[in-house]
Amino acid sequence: MNREKSSYAVQTVEKALDILETLTEESRHATLPYLAERLELSRNKAFRLLATLESKGLVERDDASGIYRLGISSVELAQRLLNSTSLIRHAHPVMEKLARRHDEAVYIAVLKGEEVLFLDMVDCEQPIKTAPLVGKRFPFFTNAAGKAIKALESVDLLEKFLKKRGKNGSIPDPARLQSELNSVRERGFAIDVDGLGDGIVSVAVAVRDYAGKVIGALTMLGPSFRMITSRLENEIIPSLKEGAEILSLKFGYAKL
Repeated sequence: MNREKSSYAVQTVEKALDILETLTEESRHATLPYLAERLELSRNKAFRLLATLESKGLVERDDASGIYRLGISSVELAQRLLNSTSLIRHAHPVMEKLARRHDEAVYIAVLKGEEVLFLDMVDCEQPIKTAPLVGKRFPFFTNAAGKAIKALESVDLLEKFLKKRGKNGSIPDPARLQSELNSVRERGFAIDVDGLGDGIVSVAVAVRDYAGKVIGALTMLGPSFRMITSRLENEIIPSLKEGAEILSLKFGYAKL
């Protein structure tokens, strides 16, 4: 009996977390019927879970439309979690300086498996800018941050990985990507065009810790009409390299 109750409790928690995860991805149509169908729940059970989350401030319901959204408590909880991580705590001041200097969005990103997770950002004040990517994941080969991190992995392991992914078709052109990653390793920075959306340019430099291990990447995003080659080469890339070096020093990395 106790096992059954325990199992039920775990399943309930899992479903509640599924609701929160769904609301981070989709809020335009997140009504009770939509969420119940999406998560394969009865409407009664979905309503009870939503009511509990709403009572804790984790979700909010628009009375006019019946649409659910993440509540202010979810945002506060996420912010406390972000602030508790040393990478973000150390990176944020560096990101703020870069964003002020160039008036472009700056992120700190990490590699999770084969995906890049954008952890934190400092936005720009430009009237035309990219949508916020905090909390979003993308395949590493679609953006500069992923390439900057992946390029510094063991060459042998990287070659084996690309061959394997090339065979199963998960990476469109592994030979081309291998060449690009070799170039990133030599130059010390990565540039990607259109990988995160048409007309979006991302630039990134890896951050290391005391053991020389890559722990993330500083990356700047902007529209292609502002992120022109001369500006990248003369202003942005030198600044990102400087910022990444300062951040790496905070983690004890000493360049030989």
